[in-house]
Amino acid sequence: MCSKMFFILMMAAVGFVLLAFTGRSEAAETELREPQLAGSIEAVVNNRVIQFPSLHTDIRINIQGDMANVEVVQKFANPTTIPMNATYLFPLNKDAAVHAMTMEVGNEIVRATIHEKREAKEQFEKAKAEGKSAALLVQHRPNMFTQNLANLMPGLPITVRMEYVQPVLKVDGEYELVAPLVVGPRYQPAEHMGPPPSMVDVTGVAQEEVGAGGSAESSAGQWQLDTLPAYPEVAGIDPIPDTIDFDRVSIRVTLDGGMPISTFYSPTHTLYVDTPSDERCTAQLATGSTIDNRDFILRYGLDGQHVQAGLLTYKQGEDGMFSLLLEAPKTPAIEEIASRELVFVLDTSGSMNGLPMQASKAFMRSALQTLRPNDYFRIVRFSNSASQFANQPLRADSGNLNRARNFVDTLAASGGTEVRTGINCALDTPQAPNTLRIVVFLTDGYIGNEAEVLRLLQRRLGRARLYAFGVGTSVNRYLLSEMTHIGRGFVRVLDPTENFAKVAADLAAKLDSPVLTDIHVDWGGLQVADVTPPVVPDLFAGQSVRIQGRYANPGPRDITVSGLVNGRKATLTVNGEFPKEDTGPERAAIPLIWARSLIRDNMRLYNTPAGLASDNVYQGTYKDRVIELGLKYSLMTRWTSFVAVTEKRYNTQGTAVDKNVPLPMVKGVKSTAYPNAPGGGIAPEPATTLGMLLLGALGGLGVLRRKFWGRRRRNG
Repeated sequence: MCSKMFFILMMAAVGFVLLAFTGRSEAAETELREPQLAGSIEAVVNNRVIQFPSLHTDIRINIQGDMANVEVVQKFANPTTIPMNATYLFPLNKDAAVHAMTMEVGNEIVRATIHEKREAKEQFEKAKAEGKSAALLVQHRPNMFTQNLANLMPGLPITVRMEYVQPVLKVDGEYELVAPLVVGPRYQPAEHMGPPPSMVDVTGVAQEEVGAGGSAESSAGQWQLDTLPAYPEVAGIDPIPDTIDFDRVSIRVTLDGGMPISTFYSPTHTLYVDTPSDERCTAQLATGSTIDNRDFILRYGLDGQHVQAGLLTYKQGEDGMFSLLLEAPKTPAIEEIASRELVFVLDTSGSMNGLPMQASKAFMRSALQTLRPNDYFRIVRFSNSASQFANQPLRADSGNLNRARNFVDTLAASGGTEVRTGINCALDTPQAPNTLRIVVFLTDGYIGNEAEVLRLLQRRLGRARLYAFGVGTSVNRYLLSEMTHIGRGFVRVLDPTENFAKVAADLAAKLDSPVLTDIHVDWGGLQVADVTPPVVPDLFAGQSVRIQGRYANPGPRDITVSGLVNGRKATLTVNGEFPKEDTGPERAAIPLIWARSLIRDNMRLYNTPAGLASDNVYQGTYKDRVIELGLKYSLMTRWTSFVAVTEKRYNTQGTAVDKNVPLPMVKGVKSTAYPNAPGGGIAPEPATTLGMLLLGALGGLGVLRRKFWGRRRRNG
């Protein structure tokens, strides 16, 4: 106790803000946790108790074959005695088609309605001013959202339920479903910081998005992405305070395979699995719940007769839709492959410090061993600036590879994530003659200027291929997916706990294995429209691609898929029945996933610079299409939002304080990656003075808590 007092007095003497975790009586603790909520944090700042909203999330995943229906239940509580307006920054799967939301307050259950973002925000602000409780869901990126709550009252929790559907595609021969649990920090280059904090409201929408200070249409042909929301003030505390409880998230999964299930496991979390039959199993977290500091990943395999194509159809009224799933042909690898120039681009910014940097180095050591003697290679590292191992492509001989391994061993993580410098450095150097250039990009993707990076790749990548390895436990999958879409490659997430040699060997095998290219579909007389993707990407062994669209003339059709495997023609015939009568509700996910994919295609076209566009369609047309799809199918988009408002007025005081829901640090990411964190945060996202003080003082206080009270065992 004396040491504790001495520590506090010393902190006061040097002018730091004192923070201490207030003790609670057992009765008070029980009262707070009665609605089974967790994640609250409170601190003392200038002798004033500061408390933040508490949160518990239930995720329920129901998978049928390779389609997933997901329900996310967020339960918020106000541990203070005054009304709050709460904001929660959270991720969803980048392919999630969010199609429904409800809000429960007291005895009221309100079904949210979809509106254009501006109108939804106006309804939310009106409800807030009237003292009504309200929820507004805003999309900032396809994988980044904020849940905004108006008038979260003391002792009256708010429960928000969201529903989304998504396809489950194959990765390395197994189906992989990802449920992101936490948004990592985002680095924003200084010259592209966006509007100051005063221009970003509680919903995280820049004022220009709602009509003030200009219009997004004034920059047609340029990448247009929402201003990133302010990162929560108390994120980035290491160690995580005990008051951010470790039972913040529960996950339950049900899989109906439709055929025997061969594998079912999570590489990220320990599961308790119940298998009532060969074709069905259920699972939940072995610990019951977990902290939301890393993505949840589920992998499974299905036995039965192996097919390389599968067709699903949907019919409701005049809407007839199909979903065709393709897998790559299994043919022997071709030994005689042209020389390649592999350009390894390594993110060495501060957010890669710790496990991610160690994983990148281990992967590189293994990857260098897989190069063939007739290959060329280069290594580029970037943070605030970029440099490289050699200023020209080198032969993959033993001497050059040894020197390259020594170079990799010296790399250290620090500074900002200036991805553009890495791309320019990788592509400025002339390519080795008579080679295929392959760019292998290793990064966590923690940036806010995704648009500029994608635009740069579109302009500079040319015929080079790009393969992205997301390094970390909660990477920016949206950015990596879009990078590989431009680079006609694939994404692989490299968890720091994986076997790096195996991952590198898998990469080498994919580069050596046949790729189905120039894919074309002959629909056999079927009248199709709005097919997505408009150009079928190359298909790699162990992976799959889904082709979706609308059809007009029902009946049996023979569909022929053709392509090239290392110059040899390959064909596949699918016998399909396209129904005339309405299908049942069990296929209701098909139009939602189709509409979500079409929205993604239109956003890519909207964001394509005029000089690179393949047509002359006005960018505003793509925006109109996205809004139309979002409103028709009740889907979240950049320009559509869900809003729910209660009938009853709950806040009769007329005022409420604005608070963010605190987030834990991403597992394996150091505090230097977070805004204003001790040691110099590298992510210059807006943060309040209170947040900065909390980060500095709580980080030091964590050391004291470990010493005197011990540290709770962490799991997963």
